[in-house]
Formats: sequence, structure tokens, C-alpha cells
Amino acid sequence: MEYLEKKRNPFMDFVRKALSFFEQERTKRTFNITYGVIWNLLLIFIIVAVLGASFAGGVGAGYFASLVKDEKVRSKEELQKDIYNYNETSEMYFADNVYMGKMRSDLERETITMDQIPAYLSNALIATEDEYFYKHDGVVPKAIFRAIFQDMTNSAVQSGGSTLTQQIIKNQILTNEVSFDRKAKEILLALRLEKFFDKKEILTAYLNLSTFGRNSNGRNIAGVQSAAKGIFGKDVKSLNLPQAAFIAGLPQSPFGYTPYTQDGTLKHNLEPGLNRMKTVLSRMHREEFINKKEYEDALKYDIKKDFIKPQPELLEKYPWLTYEVEKRSIKILAEYLAKKDGISDKDYQKDEKIQEKYHTLADRNIRQGGYRIDTTINKKILDKMEAAKSKYPYYGPDKLQTVTDPETKKKKTVVEPVQAGAVLIENTSGKILSFIGGRDYKIEQTNHATSTLRSNGSTMKPLLVYGPGIELGALSPGSLVADMPISVPAGSKRYEPQNYGESFHGITTARKALANSYNVPAVKFYLDIKSQNPVSYLEKMGFSSLAKEDYSTTSIALGGLTNGVSVEEDVNAYTTFANGGQFIDAYMIEKITDETGKTIYQHKNKPVKVFSPQTAYLTLDMMRDVVRSGTAASVRNRLQFSSDWAGKTGTSQYYRDAWFVASNPKVTFGTWMGYDTPKPLVQRYQGLTYSQRNLYLWADLMNAAYKADSAKVATSKRFEMPGGIVSRSSCEVTGIPAGMCKGLNVPGSDLANINYSASKVTDRNDIIARLGSRYMKDPGALFSGRDGSDKDKAVNLTLNGMTLSWSKSSNPEIAGYRVYRNGSLAGTVSAGSSRTYSVTGGTYTVKAVDKSGNVLSTSNSVTAQSDPKRTKQQPAKNQSSPEQKSEETKPSGQDSSKQEPAKEDTSKETGTTEKKPVAN
Repeated sequence: MEYLEKKRNPFMDFVRKALSFFEQERTKRTFNITYGVIWNLLLIFIIVAVLGASFAGGVGAGYFASLVKDEKVRSKEELQKDIYNYNETSEMYFADNVYMGKMRSDLERETITMDQIPAYLSNALIATEDEYFYKHDGVVPKAIFRAIFQDMTNSAVQSGGSTLTQQIIKNQILTNEVSFDRKAKEILLALRLEKFFDKKEILTAYLNLSTFGRNSNGRNIAGVQSAAKGIFGKDVKSLNLPQAAFIAGLPQSPFGYTPYTQDGTLKHNLEPGLNRMKTVLSRMHREEFINKKEYEDALKYDIKKDFIKPQPELLEKYPWLTYEVEKRSIKILAEYLAKKDGISDKDYQKDEKIQEKYHTLADRNIRQGGYRIDTTINKKILDKMEAAKSKYPYYGPDKLQTVTDPETKKKKTVVEPVQAGAVLIENTSGKILSFIGGRDYKIEQTNHATSTLRSNGSTMKPLLVYGPGIELGALSPGSLVADMPISVPAGSKRYEPQNYGESFHGITTARKALANSYNVPAVKFYLDIKSQNPVSYLEKMGFSSLAKEDYSTTSIALGGLTNGVSVEEDVNAYTTFANGGQFIDAYMIEKITDETGKTIYQHKNKPVKVFSPQTAYLTLDMMRDVVRSGTAASVRNRLQFSSDWAGKTGTSQYYRDAWFVASNPKVTFGTWMGYDTPKPLVQRYQGLTYSQRNLYLWADLMNAAYKADSAKVATSKRFEMPGGIVSRSSCEVTGIPAGMCKGLNVPGSDLANINYSASKVTDRNDIIARLGSRYMKDPGALFSGRDGSDKDKAVNLTLNGMTLSWSKSSNPEIAGYRVYRNGSLAGTVSAGSSRTYSVTGGTYTVKAVDKSGNVLSTSNSVTAQSDPKRTKQQPAKNQSSPEQKSEETKPSGQDSSKQEPAKEDTSKETGTTEKKPVAN
């Protein structure tokens, strides 16, 4: 104090007075009152603030509750189903678990598991889209408030408030609607999702469901695996840091940042995507997911060189196969979905509206349902056969065709090449191992193996005539038959089938008639069993396009179907013989499994008994002769391996279709050749007849299959003869006494079913009837040494310059003559006119016709050259017309073999005979 007094400091004077003031009793009492008032006011303010906040929170909570009141409480299972309910592209496989490719879809997605995702990618995504991913419980409150504030103030900066969890909820359960209602539900469901699932599961779901723009083919892609493959051509696990950063940046604007256009070409301006990648790398560095060196190295990396070019798609490499697998899979899935909904097979099959409904559902589901479709197709065989098909040089020339443009409705001329179809089937299982749908998908998309319906020509004979005839006991391989002109009533008309070249062979056997494809015996045998409904055998063997008329017409015996038959069905029917008489329906879809691995379809065979084992073997044994010495003999020298083959050639009316189907104990294989708009195949091309060209194609494709997988198609085993087969003479199986058989000059014996024996006939007229006299135009010719073809009355044709002339027919009933050029009618000359005709280049014949329209005789053929100097394309001098020859000359160094008889005249053009159905 003394010190203060001595110094007389003004500040200290103020301090002393202040202390003195507070030490006074009155002052103390006043201060205590003021303090109490202030404290109480502060307490009141705090209480009011708390109550206000509570009230506001209550109101907010109430409002939040009102927004989500209609949202049901979802269980973990329900959430899991909703979250993982994203489309995944279905995949197809060849046989033996060989990957084929993805099914066509608007969105391509392939899912993966978390262990396949590299740390670079997951870290890049978190750093860019949700930096607090491992810290929050589904939502970040401050981010939500910030986003709401920005939205309410219409801020130019919109930072967003959704976590990865919320984005999953928005994309998989809710919508993109901008509303508080939707946002409240999103928050609620995000919190619940985080409760049930760990971070890895949530991150994996996000990476699988997010869209990532387009791939190098211009297809929309979703899921990081599809992004990695579609942009960089590698699995996601193999991505480097810059590639991972590029992909992680895509979800914010998939189609803005994608490097590809919808046409599959690289964008001219790649900067948006590249800048986004740099942003991702910057954030990864900021969040310390990568160090400075990694960051700088990644920035320098030239990622543009990694963008892949368009990749070959399944549709481009296997167009017919792709569509065929899709078509069959959709059919199977449609039936499965209908059955799942309680619809019976009966109701489904009879109601087209139900079929249409489930076909539409199946079409959508099969493409993006994550199914796995396993097929029966052997990739190695298919690839080799496709290559052989493309190299084959003997199809024949293209032809012009006038068509109507579907859009403009105007006529236009197009070029049609010779098309081809082929099917290879494993006998015992019915598996379609391979097929050829056509020559060039870009020219014609029709699947000529499974969809095209055409007349099957003489390949019908074993199926409808010889097989059923043997089964019904009406014939045996050694049965005798007269191959002579016949005329059969057909309503108000007559049906008069002809052999190739209008040649006839007198009395022959069923075996020889089949081997050389004689038409008249086949028609005679068919007429013998027609009343027993032999067409029902075709039904059992899978012919699905039979028309009502097919059950009554006679020309069906030679392949004259109203609608035709596909290559698949024709070949499939032949497997019946190889399977001992049981028909096993061919199939291509082995199994379908859903995204969980559950098998929803597994093919099961349902064999149908058609023939006895004895019938099957006897028919096969007859068809062996077709390959050994008959119309398919030329195929033997073309094959590069030997096997026990049995088959049949076929040609439809006017040479429009060429067929060959053959079986060995393992497989059955058939080929078809023809134009899409039915028109004649050229008779000879590069030294080969139309039939040989088809046979050689068959052989080349079969050789390709053998090179690809010999174990599948080749075997040293032979068709085994069952019990119940014996050897009997041709006269015995025909029912003709041995003594009366001597003058027929027929072979001694052949195989026969022990259970059938023909009733004996002893009367000469009965014998003639048994051989076919009921239909013969000249029954008396049977034992006269003639074949009944009126060759003794044939006119003689000559050529002088460019003028034809011919001798007069000796038949008094002659009405006139028909002039044919290259097998087609060129003109007519009446009986009273000069027997001459001016011609151009081509091969000509003349037919004498009586007053009833019946062809009485056919002349020899002559060839006229339009240019005396004759070019390479014109026929050689010694070339015969297709109606004259039955023996075809093979190229140098090859053996000759008998040409398949054409069915040009299976229904004669007289105006009084049954018209043969036109093949489609």
C-alpha cells in the first residue's frame, strides 16, 4: 500500500476505488440480484431453445414418418431379392462346356464377385463417388443437408448427397424422381440395407448393376466386368490403375464419358472421359489410395492406345446358329413359364393368345435373365464344316429372279445363288451335332437346314414306301415288280409317273428299284399299301408340315408334298432306321439353367416305335446298295474314310431340289441343294451333274466332320442284323410258284422277314396283277419281251442346220407333237402340219401325243449350237439330254455312277393327269 501511495498511480487509484465499491454490503447485494436475473434468463433461453428444437425435431420426424408411411418394412431376403434383381446377359455354350458367346440383348452385363475386383477399382470408385463409404451407415447427414440447401437455393454448385448405398436403392428399388417423398424412402431403405449387408456386398452390387456406357461394338454395357472387356478387352481383375480410374469415372455420365459411339467407333472428342479419369486419379491421391509417383505415372499414361477396336460378335461368326438357339430357347422357356403359372400343356398348345403372351415374356427373359444355355453343337465339327462349305466350288451358277420389294412394292431383279442346307445328327441320342444353314448369311438369312420346306424327292421312298411296305408285309427286298408305264386314276385326271429319261426296265426287284431310284415301282408299291394310311408313319417320324391333301395324293410316294419338309426333319426321319426302328426326335438345346444355377430344362428323349428291328435293317440293307452301286455310288470315292453307309438320293420335279441322306451306325447326315425361289438346277456344271454336285458337297462336309472329331462320326462297326431275318427267293416273297418264275429272269434270293410270306398265286392273270398290271398301260408287254414303253413307235429326230425334223408316229391316234428344249416345253406341232421346228441352241426331244393327251413316244435327242464356233459354256457334242441319259459321266479320274432319276415327269403335262404339288 505504501508503495502505491508513494507512486500515486492513477490506474491504481481506480483499482482501489473499485475494490472499495465491491466490498460494500449494498454493492454485494445488488450484484447477487443481477447475476440471478441474468442466469435465470439464460436458463429460460436454453430451455426454450431445447423445447423448440425438440418441437422442430418432432415435427421433422413426424413429417419424415408421413413420407415413408406407405413404404413397407422389407426383410433381408426381400432386400436381397430387390438389390440383386438386375438383368444379366444370358450365355450360350457349345457341347462339352465350350463357351459360345452372349445372347443378343439391348444391355450387355456380366456379373462378378468381390474377390475379382482389383483394389485400384474399388478405391477409385470410393474416392470419387463416396469418400465416407467405410464410415457412414448408409447416409451422410451433412451431405444430405448440403444437397437440400443447394437444391432449395438453386445453387450453381450441386455436390449431390447420395452415398453408394443410396444410389443402389434409387436404381434398384425406387426411381429417379426428384421429391422429398422419394428421398425419405431412399434414406430409410439405405439405413436398412446397411444393417443387413456388409460393405463388400454393397460395393459388389453397385459395381455389377451400374451402367458404363458402350463397348467397342456400340452395345450398351452394365457392370464393371462388361466394361473392362468391352473397353479394354480384358477381365476386370487385370485392369491397371489408369484403366480402373477411367472405368470408375464412367457412372456419373456413362454416355458422356464413354469412348465409343453407338456405331462402335471411337469418338472424335475423347477429352470428357479423359478429364474425368484425371479427376478420379486426383481424388485417389487426395484420399491417399495412391502415392504421388503412382498418381503422376498414371497421368502420363496413354490410355487411348488401350481402347479396343470392334470385336467379332457371335451373330457375325455363327448367325444361323445364334438365331436357332435363341428360337428354340425361347420356345422352351415360354412353355416353362406357362407351366409355372399353372397352365396345362393342352391349354397352352391350343390357345395362340397364351402362346403369344408367354413367347413375349420368354423372349425378354431369355436375353437378360442370366440364363446359361447348353447346346448339342460340336464347335470343332461346325467350324470345319463351315470352312468346307465356303471352299466348295461346285454349287452351280447364280440365276436372276424378279421379286417385289417389300417397301416400295416395285419389281426388281436380284441374283439368287444355289443355296445349301445340311444337318448332322447323332443316331442314338438325337443330338444335332452340326448343321449348315446356308452359304452366305448376308445374302440370304433363311435357315435352309431347319426352316426351308421343300419336296424331298426320292428320299421319301424309304420313309413312306419301302419301310412301311416291309413293315406291313406288302413287300420284301426281293419282291418282284414291273417297271413299266402305268396310269393311275386321280379323281377326274390320270397320274402317270415316269422314270428318269422315260426309260423302263421291265420286271425288277424292290432292292434294284430303290438302288437305281426307279419311280414306277415305288408308286406301285405305295398303291399296294395306300389304304393302310402309310402317311401315319411320317407323322411318327416327326414330319410336322403334312397337309390334308398329302394323305390322298399318290405323288407323295415320290416326294410330292404339298408344303414340303425341312432338311432337319428329313434327316431325322432316317435316324429311325439306324436306331432299329425307333424314332428319336432331334434336338439342339441340351440344358437351360437360371442365374442361380438351378436347371429349369433338361432334354429327355422320348423314343417312338415306328418299325420293327427287322424292317429297319432290311430297309438299311437295301439303301446300302444305293451307296455301293446305285445313284450315290460316286460318293464312295470322295469320302476320306470308310464306314457302313446306307442312304438315298433325291431329286424333286423339274430338278428343283437335290438331296442325299445317309446313315452309318453312329450318325445320319443329309444335304440339300436348290435355289430359294424354286427353279431347275443346271444339268451339268464344271463337269458334274446336279446330283453329283450335291453328293460331293455331302462328302466334303462329312470329311470335314471326320477331320474335326473322327470319334463322333466314324466307326468300324456295321449295322447288326437282328433275328427273324431269313433268305427267300424273289418268286417266293412275291407269291409266284417257282415253276412259273423261270421265264421272268429274276435273281434267286434275298433277305426277308421270317414272319411274312406272300400268298401264292398260280393264275397267269393273278401273277400279272401281283406285278402291277392293275395300273399298267400295256399289261400284255409283261411276258412279250417288251417293256411297254412304245419304243417300237418312237419317232426319229434329226437336225439340219437350225431346223428340227422328225418321222411320223405309227400310232393312228396321234394328235400332234411336243417339242422340248433342255427338258422344258418349247412348242407344239399338230399332226397335220409339217413335222419341222426352228430352233436356237440347246438339247431337243420330241414327244408324240394322242388325242387324249397321253404321251405315246419320245424321240432321240439332238443338240443344236447357237454359235457354230461354240464357246466353253455350250454343251459338248456328245452331251445327252437329261431325259435320255441314266448314266452320268464323272470327271476324269473318277468312276461313273448312275444318275439320280429326275422327277420332272412324275406328273405328266397332259392336262388330263393329276398335277403334282409344287415344292416350296
